[in-house]
Amino acid sequence: MTKKIITASLLLLAATSVEAQIDTTTRNRTLEEVSIQQRKTEGLSRMGGAVNGTEMGQGELFRAACCNLGESFITNPSVDVNYNDAAVGARQIKLLGLSGQYVQMLLENQPVTLGAAMPYSLGYVPGAWMKSISVSKGASSVKNGPQSITGQINVEYLKPEDNPGLLINLYTDSRLKTELNAMGNIELNHHLSTELLTHYEKDFMHMDEDGDGWHDSPNLEQLHLQNRWKYQKGRYIMHVGMGYLGERREGGQLKDLSVNPYRVLIEAHRLDGYMKHALLLNREHNTNLALLANGSLYNLDGTFGLKVYTDRQQGMNSQLVLEHDFNDIHNLSTGLSFSADQLDETLTSVAPHMTTEYTPGVFAQYTYKPTYKLTAMAGLRADHSSLYNRTYLTPRLHVKWVATDWMTLRASTGKGYRTPMALAENHYLLTSGRILAIADLKQEEAWNSGLSMVFYIPLKERTLTLNAEYYYTDFINQAVVDYDSDPTHILIGNLEGCSYSHTLQVDANYDLTEELNLLAAFRYNRVMCTYGGELQEKPLQSRYKGLLTLSWKPMLALWQIDLTLQINGSGRLPNYLDANGMLVSSEKFPVYPQINLQVMREFRHFSLYIGGENLTNYRQPTPVINAANPWAATFDPTLVWGPVHGIMAYAGIRMSIWK
Repeated sequence: MTKKIITASLLLLAATSVEAQIDTTTRNRTLEEVSIQQRKTEGLSRMGGAVNGTEMGQGELFRAACCNLGESFITNPSVDVNYNDAAVGARQIKLLGLSGQYVQMLLENQPVTLGAAMPYSLGYVPGAWMKSISVSKGASSVKNGPQSITGQINVEYLKPEDNPGLLINLYTDSRLKTELNAMGNIELNHHLSTELLTHYEKDFMHMDEDGDGWHDSPNLEQLHLQNRWKYQKGRYIMHVGMGYLGERREGGQLKDLSVNPYRVLIEAHRLDGYMKHALLLNREHNTNLALLANGSLYNLDGTFGLKVYTDRQQGMNSQLVLEHDFNDIHNLSTGLSFSADQLDETLTSVAPHMTTEYTPGVFAQYTYKPTYKLTAMAGLRADHSSLYNRTYLTPRLHVKWVATDWMTLRASTGKGYRTPMALAENHYLLTSGRILAIADLKQEEAWNSGLSMVFYIPLKERTLTLNAEYYYTDFINQAVVDYDSDPTHILIGNLEGCSYSHTLQVDANYDLTEELNLLAAFRYNRVMCTYGGELQEKPLQSRYKGLLTLSWKPMLALWQIDLTLQINGSGRLPNYLDANGMLVSSEKFPVYPQINLQVMREFRHFSLYIGGENLTNYRQPTPVINAANPWAATFDPTLVWGPVHGIMAYAGIRMSIWK
């Protein structure tokens, strides 16, 4: 199947290339230069302010299939995305060596309420809808709340005011996962425009590559719709929108291989809406007042063998922000914020539990820029949690210094807080045969500090961009998921001892020729936490990662070939019981490689792409422990550290209609 898809797609690309090339080569020299410049601006670029980070435009996102947010970081050296569970398909971002709950997720600079949606949220953002992704590291701006500890990831969707027309993206792969995306914009008049975004995906094949009688990942069906509007007149701008998401995941044991199969079924429904109002008060000083708000209703019904879990969550975030430039040197952003979260959970044999938290806050952020060489941004916010009945301060500081034309330094330090939702965020652990025990958790609290250096080195008429950075995160309190203290339990409790992470990363970006770009990166993580009174390396965490990407755009950028190679370092496995009930401890998982390849062909109104992921065909040997006996206490599908799928081929088409 894989070879047939690749061969047929290559023949299709070759057969249509001659006609399109004749069309394209008639363009003049100016058009060629515009095309090349677009590639630069839409690819991977560094953020220009005091905060250290990168921005991925559509040019970078199109270097892979990028079906959703979770698949958008294949070429990114800073962000890892891993499966948490082989039974429910939960995936998680890791940044600076720490799990995704310490990364604040933003949708167009508005905080997103996750809770029970956290294990699946990466799949809730369709790749075809995204215009760009910004990844900032460390304790970021205080304007969006106190939750950012290791960084922020902000997703920008296609806008209602973008060029009117219809964009369509079709995708399928060798596992018969099929997607349809359609994005349409209409300009109703000079002031009003609207946009409809649609996404549908479905898995048509049950996969069991390792032959253990379990779905390698659950069969998924998802429908996602969103309608967005923009109105602008004079000094007033308004954005509003609302959306619906429905998803069904079905996994577990294959039905025909067991008399009493262990089944996993998860159904989720979400309604959400947002609004942004902005009023420009003074053009000369860029004084503007903005009111931003978003809310969501999220329902999840999950069956994990004999365990039934339901979640009903309501969340709302709002901000009133005033920004003012006193002059070219001094800028001030200040405002008020308010968030509300209500979580109603039920679990088999456990009393229903409801949690409600209201958090009003106030913040101010001052930016000082005396020259283009120096930028300093200091922020402070105060918030009050009704759940913990405490008021807490969040200070943050970022400094950027352009030391010379070829070297830029950035330094940052700051604090972060978050409210853990232990069962909601970790409900995929219910698939384990271990007993899940949750303590009365405190609010999480940590400091993060970092230093980065970027060097722009002239090399053979081009510039080598070399980046080196170090970040340290130190937890004052943390909700710790403990596998080690008791091999028959998974304990989620408060930190008793030390917990910290060191992350060192070096990456280099260089255009070998006008057509060939090279990115090489190496990252080392040392993540330590106290489990059962003993300071140990965090389990299921690779100690290092090496990344090499090559992007080749020959023939007037009509073709693009992208090759990505990863080396993922070894790490520690937690204590667990094997199928015979024997304790396994001090075990490590091995180093493993991954290779991805994509070929894309551009035409006047559409592009074709084919590719392959995990071309080394490396899979974790036993992602499900004691798969033959899922009703035993030794059954565990949650100790996932590597790929659960082997080689996968895919093909797709992106079309622009009536543009």
